[in-house]
Amino acid sequence: MTINHKLILKEVGDYVFITLGLLLYSFGFTVFLMPYQIVTGGVTGIAAIIFYATAFPIEYTYFLINVVLGLIALRILGLKFLTKTIYAFTMLSFLLGVFQQLMPVDEQGHFVKILGEGQNFMSLLIGCIMTGSALAIVFLNNGSTGGTDIIAASVNKYRDVSLGTVLGFLDLIIIGSCLLIPQFGEPLQRAHMVVFGLCTMVVENFMLDYLMNRQRQSVQFLIFSGKWQEIANAIGTKMDHGVTILDGHGWYTGEQRKVLCILAKKRESVAIFRLIKMIDPQAFVSQSSVIGVYGEGFDDIKVKIKQHENSIRNQQPAQTGGDTPDSGQ
Repeated sequence: MTINHKLILKEVGDYVFITLGLLLYSFGFTVFLMPYQIVTGGVTGIAAIIFYATAFPIEYTYFLINVVLGLIALRILGLKFLTKTIYAFTMLSFLLGVFQQLMPVDEQGHFVKILGEGQNFMSLLIGCIMTGSALAIVFLNNGSTGGTDIIAASVNKYRDVSLGTVLGFLDLIIIGSCLLIPQFGEPLQRAHMVVFGLCTMVVENFMLDYLMNRQRQSVQFLIFSGKWQEIANAIGTKMDHGVTILDGHGWYTGEQRKVLCILAKKRESVAIFRLIKMIDPQAFVSQSSVIGVYGEGFDDIKVKIKQHENSIRNQQPAQTGGDTPDSGQ
């Protein structure tokens, strides 16, 4: 299979999983959050607030705000960054409308509360577990639902402010705005909506971080085996994975021995153990979790280099020779 075919399949896979994530988000939001008038952060939260106050369709507000933000950010972020974002917010607008059409309504035309009256918090938990998981699926497949993500990315490009800080600040403003809308009832009722909105932030962010970090967990293998060459060949060819060979020296036996060092994603562990056992069931293997692995095939190094540090680096003499560690991918 050529590189172009692999890239096309990867892109198609991204769009398939992004769509599945959007389906899960639409279901969780429409079925569990909207009937109980629970507010969330982001542009979805703005659209929900407008819907609860005026009954203006949530999907229209969501789509229009994203179009405006997309046009503003087009020059800043470029079309390549926004391509999947445009697809995601367009599809999500459509799916939100579809799920609302499928929702049962009562005699007054309100959405039926699936869990019954008084189950606001339980519905919040279930809904936000779904929406948080859905966002993780979208992000892990190089997508974005747009909205405040576009604002955060635009700010981050020119200011040394983390995306999480910008998103958290915007979400607090959006959720806190419920206090200023008299249509939501007495001040105590509005405060109640704000508290529930803050809970949605906590649950959604927890699920998002949990799934994102779980997917990115990395491990380190140290493999001691007389058949180290066969194991290295199998991992390098069958898994297309890099292997670093270290020189070891046994204290008790005094023998020289080769040690294989592998940095891999946690999800690859079973496949690596299977290969080792097939070649040398007596191999001694150490597996340990690592806090982070950065470089080719893993996460990017996202520390910003300040201007004075960059000038110092440019003044350093160029180094030649020497080996570089295997990237592991």
